[in-house]
Amino acid sequence: MQAVEITSFGGPEVLRLGERPAPVAGAGELLIRVAASGINRPDVLQRLGHYAPPPGTSDLPGLEVAGVVESGDASAMAEAGIRVGDRVCALVAGGGYAQWCVAPVVQCLPVPEGFSDVEAASLPETFFTVWSNVFDRARLQAGETLLVQGGTSGIGVTAIQLARAFGATVIATAGSDEKCAACLSLGAHHAINYKSQDFVAEAKRITEARGVDVVLDMVAGDYVAREVECLAEDGRIVIIAVQGGVQSGFNAGLVLRKRLTITGSTLRPRPVAFKGAIARSLREHAWPLLAAGKVRPVIHSTFAAADAAQAHALMESNQHIGKIVLTWKS
Repeated sequence: MQAVEITSFGGPEVLRLGERPAPVAGAGELLIRVAASGINRPDVLQRLGHYAPPPGTSDLPGLEVAGVVESGDASAMAEAGIRVGDRVCALVAGGGYAQWCVAPVVQCLPVPEGFSDVEAASLPETFFTVWSNVFDRARLQAGETLLVQGGTSGIGVTAIQLARAFGATVIATAGSDEKCAACLSLGAHHAINYKSQDFVAEAKRITEARGVDVVLDMVAGDYVAREVECLAEDGRIVIIAVQGGVQSGFNAGLVLRKRLTITGSTLRPRPVAFKGAIARSLREHAWPLLAAGKVRPVIHSTFAAADAAQAHALMESNQHIGKIVLTWKS
């Protein structure tokens, strides 16, 4: 099969299309003939040498795919209601940049009715991440306010739409007026241009000094101290990336007085059973919203697999709104 390989750690140019043996599905797994592969920030970190795959995982990048089931563990597939020939999308721990990919059966979800392979491939990583962190860890409830840092990223686009669909007020930050307008069009109630506005002051103004209930933080670093300032009592910060650095200083007195929670997680190394539980929640709560058109994927660009380097360069430019997806010839 063809696969996009990381030939050495470095810039986008180290990504090359090569030949690999096709993987074989084992117990509890199925084999997908991949039509499209989603691109995510962790893929860039892996290419740079900063995010090694979990032990026993393919060294190929790629955390989400969509395509057709070719074969697999018959009993596991029967239990999940999946058959050979079904169109599925899947979260994987690696190996997604390839024509064939093995995935745990429980981490596969049906392609929503009417969705293209490109749209389906854009779903798993962001939906699993947002559900696990915003709704499970941070316990966002209807009537609460969510602050999404980076509202036009793949994660941000999903968080805005899901939070709005479940009755939360959504404030999103973005780095330009154009991106702020995109956040509003996706359902954010308010958008803050972090390059020209102080998100702490704006969040307090919007909430009439009460503060926000939950912050979805992809920055960390010095953002954490500012987020502590704009949280309401019993507020929660959930950190899912550290683009601004791993060291954070904040006012611990505010954490005590306002009973705040600062938490975070990485999804990739978690056990299959944990990810399977998220998949079941998504199928029950989020997939009907996709089918009804109440939540939609936002695709910025597609690239042929041979042009993966260009796709990574675009992601690193931060000029995109929504997802970037690779496509494979059948």
